[in-house]
Amino acid sequence: MNWPLPIKLLTMVGVIAFLIVGCGSPSSITGTTSATAPKLIVGALHVGSIHDLGYNQAMHEGLLEMQKNIPGVQVLEEENVPESADAERVMENMIRKGAKLIFAQSFGYLEPALTVAKRHPDVIFEHAAGNKLAPNLGTFWSDTTAYEYLMGVIAGKSTKTNKLGWVIGYPVPNILTSINAFELGARSVNPKATTQEIVDNGWVDPAKEAEAVNALADNGIDVTTMIVDSPSTVVQTAAKRNIMSIGFHCLCVQKVAGNGWLTGIGFTWGPLFTKFAREVMAGTWKSRNIVGSLQQGYSAIAPYGPGVSDATKQLVEQNKADLISGKLHIFKGPIMDNHGQVRIKSGDVGNVDTLLTNTDWLVDGAMGTTK
Repeated sequence: MNWPLPIKLLTMVGVIAFLIVGCGSPSSITGTTSATAPKLIVGALHVGSIHDLGYNQAMHEGLLEMQKNIPGVQVLEEENVPESADAERVMENMIRKGAKLIFAQSFGYLEPALTVAKRHPDVIFEHAAGNKLAPNLGTFWSDTTAYEYLMGVIAGKSTKTNKLGWVIGYPVPNILTSINAFELGARSVNPKATTQEIVDNGWVDPAKEAEAVNALADNGIDVTTMIVDSPSTVVQTAAKRNIMSIGFHCLCVQKVAGNGWLTGIGFTWGPLFTKFAREVMAGTWKSRNIVGSLQQGYSAIAPYGPGVSDATKQLVEQNKADLISGKLHIFKGPIMDNHGQVRIKSGDVGNVDTLLTNTDWLVDGAMGTTK
């Protein structure tokens, strides 16, 4: 991963955005500034590019919406920040520039953020998907398990070969839970549907991602999805192979997906980031772990492609309503894994929070690596 240069001074007046790109070096981006002192200066660290059509772009778009909702907020963003002590240096630079709210937007930033937070008790930190809190550090995430079930419904109704595919960075518990929810959703409408998972062992590796999609297509899979930082390589390779795709992270990825685009899941962070900024400005912010679900609206279903029928869309909406009301439970037993072992007994309902942190198995019908 590239090593960051010092964050550039923010001295421009007016609405300015610039991107400093250097071979082998990360870049700094300024948000809006004004002739008067900003109401709040917000810092944000990104592990990749804000133009990745994926994880980092979704975070960036949330910050832009926050600025739109609260005029006078200035944002300092740094791309391609390694998950190392360098993250501490970047945060310290942002604090020297006046940042009072810092978004540490990758899991590996947690320990650096905790260290910096201890040194600066007057600065508020929000960390994405963290599992530790501090008096001035909170965590946030959006659980997409229910959305993955709905994606499975769409895939199950769309496939012609009954073979579905996943490309993932690592077989960690929350991703295995997503794959299981997807396969259960697919089988709820298509009992013949199977899901094949391929692991890249990396969050950003376009070459491996393309190789994985080609391998899936070669094996007759005609719908593929993913959890990697940027979905663009997967959906573009799927388009080249004339198979269908379902996106993840950003609602914007369909622009490169071609006619095989079905839909996807996108994070919609704007309302939550706005809430954090307003709380900091009002002095009412409190440290807590916030995890959104279908009800909170921190994620959304992406626009549908032309291949999704109105009947399938209606089915998705009905399933969504049933999930919200509690009429439908994704992990209601009996549920067996792909080795024939009962994982959730008949009549029991699996606790999603527990599954997200402990799952090391795949449901019957799903195949792939679990360790």
